[in-house]
This record gives sequence, structure tokens and C-alpha cells, in this order.
Amino acid sequence: MYPSRFDDTGRTRTTSDRLEVRRLTRANRLWGSNGVTFGPDGRLYVAQFLAGQISAVDPVSRDIEVVVPLDGPVEAPDDLAFGADGSMYIADLTPGRVWRRGPGGEYTLVSDQVSVPNGITCVGDRLFVNEMKMNGRLMELFPGGGDPAVLTDGLALGNAMQLGPDGCLYYPQMMRNEVWRIPPDGGVPELVAEEVDDPVAVRFDRGGALVVLSRGMAGLVTRIDLATGARSVVATGIVGLDNAAFDHENRMFVSSFASGGIAEVDTDGRTRVVVPQGFDGPFGITVDLGGTVYAADHFSLASPDVPGSGTASGAAVGPGAIEDGHEPGVVTHELMYAVHNVTADDGLLHLTSQLGDVRTHDPVHRTTRVRATGLDQPTGIAVAPDGSLVVAETGAGRVLRIDDADTVSVLAEGLDHPLDVAFDGQWRCYVSDDRRGAVLRLEDGEAVVVADGLGAPQGLAVRGDELFTVEVEHRWLRAISLATGASRIDAEQLAVGLPPGITRTEPEPIPGVPGRPRQFAGLAVAPDGALLVSANGEGSVLRLTAPAG
Repeated sequence: MYPSRFDDTGRTRTTSDRLEVRRLTRANRLWGSNGVTFGPDGRLYVAQFLAGQISAVDPVSRDIEVVVPLDGPVEAPDDLAFGADGSMYIADLTPGRVWRRGPGGEYTLVSDQVSVPNGITCVGDRLFVNEMKMNGRLMELFPGGGDPAVLTDGLALGNAMQLGPDGCLYYPQMMRNEVWRIPPDGGVPELVAEEVDDPVAVRFDRGGALVVLSRGMAGLVTRIDLATGARSVVATGIVGLDNAAFDHENRMFVSSFASGGIAEVDTDGRTRVVVPQGFDGPFGITVDLGGTVYAADHFSLASPDVPGSGTASGAAVGPGAIEDGHEPGVVTHELMYAVHNVTADDGLLHLTSQLGDVRTHDPVHRTTRVRATGLDQPTGIAVAPDGSLVVAETGAGRVLRIDDADTVSVLAEGLDHPLDVAFDGQWRCYVSDDRRGAVLRLEDGEAVVVADGLGAPQGLAVRGDELFTVEVEHRWLRAISLATGASRIDAEQLAVGLPPGITRTEPEPIPGVPGRPRQFAGLAVAPDGALLVSANGEGSVLRLTAPAG
């Protein structure tokens, strides 16, 4: 059995009496990977912002243990550090808290006076943290009590930092492409390096060399000689590098905020996979006419990385192949923050974003056009017969139309919580409403019930005279006849939503502060009629087809 973040036993499998179910991608073991550091036990501890949990990875056996669960007091851990007594200190980014987890597992709130805490490091018994925002601060916190002591402010997005061999704290300013340092007791900050590509983490290897990670597509690692300023840069190919840690043998292990996973990186840029990367969601999913699958994966626009992936049919990999060691992952096309849903049409990709905008992306020319901004949680998106975009504005309870001139108009309002939209062959528009537990059809601006009593329907897709929806509450795929209204369950035990037995209330979004993606299980129909499901509970894509013969 292949374990996942959804079911660590590997026993939960999607079942169907009608369809064959195969994975296009492996299940993702790590639900995102951000801050990393080696603990007193020699394991690599990984803060997982998207999951709201912290896991410990054995670099040799590759075993993974959840140490800080996602339904505990820590909401959004982005970085972590160990103190001299073995205590784990955690930067809890979204709620603006810093925690101490004692060697016995008990939690203590160190501070709630830090805004967007990110970079965190220990110097003996002392604790330092910086803020990932404009005009952010770098400060010392006191686990025993007392107000923070500000060493400096004016940071343009701080992030992972560390004490250097000269006794100074080194930290990046991401928006300025610079690395700075300051003595732990305060003083005048000093610029160390400028024109560093998107510096997201500052680290020192066991020999005292300064190592800077970049967060872009190339996965750049820059080494800087502090004595001479000389630099060497290698491209790892790991998209969205986030952090790094060195073991006692000076081997460097890195994380990726974009696709999770852990890799060992040599000084020449060569990599060795420790924990494979995968989808953070995926959330919305679509298939173009050539059969290429695209997923909106919160931090990126990505596709399953399978041989012959230009066709969705015939390239699927089943659970047996995965267990035999054939483990297809993902390929990232673009880093796109907060993308949540996607639909393909005429060579273009149309996307909604948790930032409140709608975009059109040309994957060939790699250009993006913003179509609308300031929307309240836009989620579902589809293309109408006249080429306009139809968008479910979830937070406002509306369905919108965006025309070629980017003029926004209202097609329907007064809905409860519209999530996804889809058109049938007669160009009638359907909407899923998870709070109402219904699928609706829009008729002259009015919502007519097609099916109700459903368990949180999310993704929608139409194939012929049938409409399909993912019921996240029951983890079912339901088929509904558009002619008679009769319905049936086509698949069960879908790995969608949070893992079984887990409940969690997401904190309210804070303007300007990164948030976790809202739960959404997308659904699409491939050109050959296969159904594709975003199994966002385990980080894979499922392909469901009628049995051969």
C-alpha cells in the first residue's frame, strides 16, 4: 500500500463498481514544505504551511512522522528552530504567533506581537524572528516573558535567517534582492550582498560558507565568499525553493513551497530525491483539446509529469504501477500565487485566484492578462458559448460574466455559496453550492434546483446528458441525468477534503497576509470522455474510465 497525507496506512482507496480508477500522479507525502531544520534526534523537521502541521523526515529511511498535527494549536507553521534545551520554536505565520513546543510535547505561546512571523532562529538560549512583510521587523523574543526587543525594522519581506560565523544574524530582504546582517545585540544593519535573485533563505554550511536560496523557477543556489564577495551560482531545477538545512556531514537538504518534497543538493546543483514532490492540492483542474491536464495548485500552474502526457488517455498510471516504483510526479509551468481554478479553451487557460482576480494565461507565449480584480473569493470558471467567462463569485453569492472587453456583469445573485460552474450541450449554465447542498441551473438569472440534499458538492462537469459533481462531505462522485434528474454514485472513498477524522476551521484571511487555500475538489472531462478528479486530500489526480471491453 502507498501511504499519503490523507491516509498514512495506504488502505483508503477510491472504489467504483462502474469505473476503473487510476492515479495520474503519486500521492504527495508532504503537504507543502517550508522551513526545515535538523532536530536533536537527527531527523529533518519540516514546517508545512499549507497543511498546518510539522513532520519529521528520516533522510535515510525516508520515513515521515507527523509531529505537530494539523488540528493542534499551531495553525500555519512556516519556519522552525530548535533551542539549546531541545525545545522547538515555531513561526505561526497567518495568526501572527510564535510557539514553543517543549521536549515533552507541551505547547506554550511565546508571543502574539509579531506580524507575519517567518524567519526564526536560535542562538543558544536566545530566540530571534523576523516579519515577512513590507517595513517588517527583526526582533528578539523572550520565551520566559517580556516584550519583544526590536533589533531593526524596514525589512522588505524577511525570511529564513541564521547566525553567521562572525557572530552576526544574516537575513534576506526578498523584495530588494539583498542579504543583510546585524549583531544579535543590535546595531547598524549592514548590506552583505545585493542583486541576489529572489532570496528566500540565508543559510551557512558546516564550513561557514554563506548559501542563499532563490524562490524562482530555476531553483538557484548562490554561494558567497564572505571574505572576497566572490559568488558561484548553480541551478537545481527545483521550482520554488524555500529553505535548507545541513546535516553533520555537510549535506544540504532543501524544501519547496511550490510542490513540497525534500531533496539533497550537491554543490554542483545535482539533486537526489528524499521525499518526492507532488501537488499541494490540486484544486481546479482542466484538460485541453490535446489532452494535457492542467491544475491550479495554489502556488503554481502545474501538470502531471507522466510519459506521453500530451494525451490524458493512455498515460494514466495505476496504483499497482505506483507501488512497483513508477512514481510520476508533477511539472510546474508557472509560479502563480493563489491560483484556485482553471479552465482551458482555444489554446488559452483561464484562472481564478484567491487574491480576488481572474486571469487569462497563454501557455505557449507565457503571457498573462488580468481580466477582473477585487472579486470576493472567485472559484468556478467556465467559457460561455459567446466566448465570455462565467465565474462563481463564492464570497458574494453571485455568478458573473466577463466579456472580451473585460466588462463584468451579474448573471445571478442571492446564492448561498456558489463554487463551480459548467455548461451542458445546450449551453445551459449549472452551479454547485456546497452550503446549500445542491446543484442549480441558471434560467434567466434565477436558480432552479437540479439536485439537492447533496453532501457539499464542489467540482462540476458535464459529459453528454449527464452532470457529475464531487460530494466532498461523503467523498463520492455523483452522476445526475439532465433528462430525468435521476442520480447514482459512480465512485466512493475519494481522497478529497481533509483527512478522515480531522476538522479544522480556517482563520479569516488577513489583507496582505498569505493564507492557505480554501478546500476545493475540481472535476474535468478529458477529450476521450475520461473523468479527472482533483484528489486534493492526497495530492494526486484520479482518472476514471469505463472498463475496457
